[in-house]
Amino acid sequence: MSELSIPITTMLTSGLALWLLILTVKVVKARQVSGQSLGDGGDVPLTRAIRAQANLTEFAPMFIILVLIGELQRGNYYLLGALAITFMIARLAHGYALAFSQSNAPARAGGFLFTVIPIAISAIYNLVLLSY
Repeated sequence: MSELSIPITTMLTSGLALWLLILTVKVVKARQVSGQSLGDGGDVPLTRAIRAQANLTEFAPMFIILVLIGELQRGNYYLLGALAITFMIARLAHGYALAFSQSNAPARAGGFLFTVIPIAISAIYNLVLLSY
């Protein structure tokens, strides 16, 4: 029986799960303030909180799967770790800019850019690993 070790996926997923919980609390509090139990009712802070939470759930699953595939294919842990750290920082920056600020701060744009770059690199890297 071999032991499966996926430390990068574990740390990434756990960190993103905790961030998702924080963003969820932000949505709940914004709903309480606005009185909206469904939708956003045109309330801008609630809309921003909802989008921050939703945007994380749109991008995180695919990246987690890509990192997991990379680890299972015994990819370079330094590369996978760097991509995971970059993605995590990007998601923190993007979510913070959207849910906890009142403007579209540069952190939002940078957060988006440094979300899609690790996804693209991971996808290509996994295809390269597959050919070995």
